[in-house]
Amino acid sequence: MESSTEQARNVMQSPRSPSSQPYLSASVTDPVKLGNGVQAYISYRVITKTNLPEYQGPEKIVIRRYSDFVWLRDRLFEKYKGVFVPPLPEKSAVEKFRFSAEFIEMRRAALDIFVNRIASHPELQQSEDLRTFLQADEETMERFRFQETGIFNKKPADFMQMFRDVQSKVSDAVLGKEKPVEETTPEYEKLKHYIFELENHLAEAQKHAYRLVKRHRELGQSLLDFGKAVKLLGACEGEPTGKLFSDLGTKSELVSIKLQKEAQQVLMNFEEPLKDYVRYVQSIKATIAERATAFKQHCELAETTKLKEINLDKLMLTRSDKVGEAEIEYREMKAESEEATIRFERIVKRMNEEIVRFQEQKTEEMGVAFHQFAKGQARLANGIADAWRALLPKLEAASSA
Repeated sequence: MESSTEQARNVMQSPRSPSSQPYLSASVTDPVKLGNGVQAYISYRVITKTNLPEYQGPEKIVIRRYSDFVWLRDRLFEKYKGVFVPPLPEKSAVEKFRFSAEFIEMRRAALDIFVNRIASHPELQQSEDLRTFLQADEETMERFRFQETGIFNKKPADFMQMFRDVQSKVSDAVLGKEKPVEETTPEYEKLKHYIFELENHLAEAQKHAYRLVKRHRELGQSLLDFGKAVKLLGACEGEPTGKLFSDLGTKSELVSIKLQKEAQQVLMNFEEPLKDYVRYVQSIKATIAERATAFKQHCELAETTKLKEINLDKLMLTRSDKVGEAEIEYREMKAESEEATIRFERIVKRMNEEIVRFQEQKTEEMGVAFHQFAKGQARLANGIADAWRALLPKLEAASSA
C-alpha cells in the first residue's frame, strides 16, 4: 500500500516520463535527531532525481534541516510575487512533541510534499534558489541562510503578518484614521470571498477529522483495556466459560488493533491533507495581502505622478527657473509609477493563473484524501464486523447451553 507521501507525489506529478522528457522530483527521507537540549534539531536527506541540464547530475543527495526549507519558502515568496508558494508544516508549539515519532513523520511527509509541489510548479521549478536548495552542500546552504537580509533572515518569516497589517489598515480606514486604497473589481472580490470561505470550511472539516482520530484511538484503548479485563475474568472461571471469556478478550484486543491502525491512517491520509490545505489557503491570503500592497503603491505613485505633472505644467506656464528640476522629478516619478503598474499587473496575471491551477490541484488531492478515508472506514467496519461475527456462534452456543 502506498504511503500518504507517495500518493500526494503521484497526484502532483505525472508518472516518470521516458528519459527524453524533462523531469524533476525529490524525496525527503531519513529524519535524524541531532544535538541536545534546545540546540537539538531534525535533519533530513533530500534526494533529487532529474535529467534537467542545469542540475549537476541525474541524482543528488543533500542533508537539510527545517530552517533550510524555511529559507527556500521565503526566497520564493519574495521573488515570485503573485505565485501561490506552497506552505510549510508548522513548528510544534509543544516542546515534548517536537521529537515524537508521529510528529517527525508528519513533518517529513509534509516537507516532501512541499518540495515536490515546488519542483512540479511551472515557474518555481526554474528557480535558482530551488537548485541551490537541492544541490548545495551543508556549509554553502548555511552560508546562504545567514547572508541574506530583510525577510530572509526571519526565524521563521511570518507569512500572515503582512495580511494582518493589511487588515489593520482596513480597520483604521473604518475608524476614519486612514482613507483606504483598495482594489474593488468583481473578480478580486470573488477571489477573496472564495479563499475566506474555503479556509473556514477546511478548518471545520479538519477539526472534525481530528475528533474522529481521537475517537478511534480512545475506543481502541477502551477495547484493549476491556479485553485484558475479560481475559483476567476468564482465568477465574472454569471451562467452557473461561475459554469463552478468553476468546472475547482476544477479539476485543484484535478490534482495538484495527481501530488504532485506522486512526493512524485517518491522521496521515485525511486529517493531515486537510490541515495542509488550511496552511495553503493561509499562504494564498499572504499573496492577496501582497497584491493589496502592490495595488496601493500603484495608485499612490500614479497620483503623485499626476501631481508632479500638474506642478510641472504650472512652472512651464510661469517660465520658472525650477522647470528643469521639476521635469527630472516628474520623469523619475513617472518611471517609478510605470514600474509599480507593471508589478501589480504581473501579480494579477499570475494570480489568475494560480487560482485555476490551485483549484485543479485541490480537487485532485482532496479527491484522493476522501477516497482513502472512505476506503479505510469501509475496511474498518468490515474488519470489526468479521471479528465479532466469528465469535457469535460460540456465544450463541453458550447462551443455549
